[in-house]
Amino acid sequence: MSGEVARPTLSDALTEQILDLIRTDGLRPGDRLPSTRELSQRFAVTVPTLREALRRLEVTGTIQMRHGSGIYVGADLDRVVLPNPNVRDLRGERVMQLLETRLLIEPQAAELAARRAEPEAVARMRAVLGEAGRHLCGEDAALHLANMDFHRAAGLAAGNGVLAEVLDSLLSVHAVEQREILRLFDDRVRDFDEHTAILEAIERGDPEAARDLMHRHLQDVKSVVEQRLTP
Repeated sequence: MSGEVARPTLSDALTEQILDLIRTDGLRPGDRLPSTRELSQRFAVTVPTLREALRRLEVTGTIQMRHGSGIYVGADLDRVVLPNPNVRDLRGERVMQLLETRLLIEPQAAELAARRAEPEAVARMRAVLGEAGRHLCGEDAALHLANMDFHRAAGLAAGNGVLAEVLDSLLSVHAVEQREILRLFDDRVRDFDEHTAILEAIERGDPEAARDLMHRHLQDVKSVVEQRLTP
């Protein structure tokens, strides 16, 4: 496989379109945006693709998503520094650095999750994994969103709010690189099976297995991606 990197995704362009909407409509911090459904219809995209773009904007403070209330312009609109969503030179080195960083964080988070996870947290992980299973043969954007939600849910299950925030920020800000990783790894069933094994270790309260399985999972992904990025 070629080491070529993918062009910007629909989600990347959509991020800029949402920013353009805020600017064009003259919205200020605290103003309400149209609903998720209205935005998906306006931009002619699926809800999972829209949510991915919204999460990227939320983590930088550009918007706030309030459960049961709606989407609002965030307080950090005027001072936020966003990575350019239309960057076409998505370097392989950046992808590898992201995987290295995740290898430093997520195995320990999985270990903590196996020690601390409440039944509700485990149920959340299982629900997200079920969502991923339903998209194994479907749309890339929906599967990507479910996979990232699984890793976020594992971080939340660790019972450390700061750790969960760090992991969520990492995955959200680098959503472009994450999609490139999914494209290069290109083994949906293997990915799903490894996630399942991690969940089962957490569910039975086996911290060593949870840590080792998460490490092996990310190391496998890193090895495959590195190989496919090499000309």
